[in-house]
Amino acid sequence: MADSPEAEYGLTEAQLRELLRADRLAYAEDPLTLIASGWDNDIWRLGDRRAARVPRRGLADQLLRNEQRALPAIAQRLAPSGVTVPAPLHIGAESELFPHPWSVVPWVSGVAAGDRPRRERSVWAADLAHALRLLHISCGSDAPINPYRGVPLAERAETDAARFAAIEAPVAARVAWEQAVAAPAHAGPPVWIHGDLHPGNLVIDGPRLAAIVDFGDVAGGDPAYDLAAAWLLFDSRGRQLFIERTAIPDDALWMRARGWAAAVGAILLAQSDDRPDYAALGTEILTEVAADS
Repeated sequence: MADSPEAEYGLTEAQLRELLRADRLAYAEDPLTLIASGWDNDIWRLGDRRAARVPRRGLADQLLRNEQRALPAIAQRLAPSGVTVPAPLHIGAESELFPHPWSVVPWVSGVAAGDRPRRERSVWAADLAHALRLLHISCGSDAPINPYRGVPLAERAETDAARFAAIEAPVAARVAWEQAVAAPAHAGPPVWIHGDLHPGNLVIDGPRLAAIVDFGDVAGGDPAYDLAAAWLLFDSRGRQLFIERTAIPDDALWMRARGWAAAVGAILLAQSDDRPDYAALGTEILTEVAADS
């Protein structure tokens, strides 16, 4: 049985073109190419400078609305870092043709971080640390709430334990997760988090981090969830640089971050029967966690 969810709805090229025309967009006749179909959204390239982001299942509707609401301020805040955030250029009108949210966003040139070996990623570890320092500020009470991201690991312990039981994981990686479950919880106010900082959601252009994309899981919560990127993305050298540049001397925070990384690795391995790339990434992550344990 495939783990990747099937599309519940979507748009053909002709239907998307109709939506663009209905909203009287100057670029409505630009070429359209379906670039990717993820778990939640289809991404269409629209001309040379834009893309259309279209949900493909019901769970994604609210995630896209969260992006539309949160990203303009986040993009402005991260601008000094030089890292692009794809704030909507246009928020599509929900209609009888497509009664779901959709967006037109900037097209970002580059390659996914996962297309570069871990040993090469340390050159932009400082870029990511800078961007996250700008992102991780108190979010107030109006931020989206994500019951799976940025919450105390103890709230997910039963589910994650079942995943570890179903896979072959290094003992040290599971121990790191257990330590994180028992670690002191985030004591400060919730901060803005990306909520899904895996290698596919970072765009690299040459030696620099060009963009952070796919903010569907944006929420308020524990920054340790995002800081798990230290193990999701980097080798030991890049991880050391990333941790140094975040400049957060909080042992409990980094213990939680390492535990979140282990949990994400277990998720990828447990839900990868039709995605060998997920299985490979999950194995990589758990190996990195175990090496640091």
